[in-house]
Amino acid sequence: MASGDYQSVLPTDELSSASMDLAGNSTLAPIHYPREATIFAAVCSILFIVVGVAGNLTTIVALSRSVKLRVHATTAFVISLCVSDLLFCTINLPLTASRYIHEAWVLGDTLCSVFPFFFYGNVAVSLLNLVAITLNRYILIAHHSIYDRVYRRVNLYIMILAMWLFAFGIMVPPLLGVWGSLGLDPQSFSCTILKKDGKSPKKFLFLMGFLLPCVMIIVCNMAIFFKVCQSRRNLATLRSTSSSAAPGSVSPLKKPSSFPTVRKEDIRLAVMIAIIFLCFILSFLPLMIVNVFDDDPNSQVVYPSIHVVASVLAWASAVVNPFVYAVTNRQYRSAYRKLFCGSRTRRDASHRPHDHDKSNSSKTYITEFQYHASTAQVTSTPLQQRQAANNKPLI
Repeated sequence: MASGDYQSVLPTDELSSASMDLAGNSTLAPIHYPREATIFAAVCSILFIVVGVAGNLTTIVALSRSVKLRVHATTAFVISLCVSDLLFCTINLPLTASRYIHEAWVLGDTLCSVFPFFFYGNVAVSLLNLVAITLNRYILIAHHSIYDRVYRRVNLYIMILAMWLFAFGIMVPPLLGVWGSLGLDPQSFSCTILKKDGKSPKKFLFLMGFLLPCVMIIVCNMAIFFKVCQSRRNLATLRSTSSSAAPGSVSPLKKPSSFPTVRKEDIRLAVMIAIIFLCFILSFLPLMIVNVFDDDPNSQVVYPSIHVVASVLAWASAVVNPFVYAVTNRQYRSAYRKLFCGSRTRRDASHRPHDHDKSNSSKTYITEFQYHASTAQVTSTPLQQRQAANNKPLI
């Protein structure tokens, strides 16, 4: 049999016991996947190709054309995330569809090495982009004074390039066969990371490309949460001090009825990031657990359908993000509308000249206020200053 002629499911009575391959390694009978499971996986992969390519390509074009959004650092990282998902949908999913349709790998050795290289590399890139977005939010809120210096355009390009180089750089050793190898696992007819000389980088890649970024995201989100809580406590203290010092005067902080409306923009962005991260974890964690801990060459898979379901969940992560953007963020919805019906959006915008001032940006009013409150500096918006001058309460 030639090296590229891979078989999928052999009769179990012929390989009912472990045999020895040419290298002296123990091999097991190939996993018998139910035909219903492989058809389900093939249909899902084809569906995800169509939806994922359309959704991610639309998001890239819409955000790139949006004048309001493309100047934000967060948008650059979101576009980078969409490019990663787009590569997954155009490279990995077509190869996956072929694998499940034929119930075998029929595309040869080269593509069998390309598949895991891009698969695991894209997982790392996606998580690193989520780390970058979370760090961006943390620096904006907790270290506002250095934000403009850190997120200059040149620095953004360097950050994005470094993330991509690191994510795919850690896949170079197995690609070259230096530490493990990339190839076919005959038992599951999947192309993945294999052991070489008894060594495999799977656990290291799981630590550096999955677990560590997840921990960083969680820690940063906790830091943001505590910083916001601290800023609100400082706000309450300043408001109380202002009221007791001048009980007869009208303070712009005394009735902060406008803050909840503005704060919703920051909350929406935080919720969007949290949902994307949660979807990513729910999608990839089952597959990572299966690939890392179900790695004993002397054991047989008892429930092969679970492996198929775990794989389908992982593919879904490249598809759901555009829907999360559209549902959770008003500015992203506006960018989509402008892409598909730009003339109507422009006419509507002409009747709402103040929408730009009220919309979300990387530096919203609440973020500015949180920064000044945390440093014990009281500031107010121009609207609040005019109302205070006229002795009119905020509405």
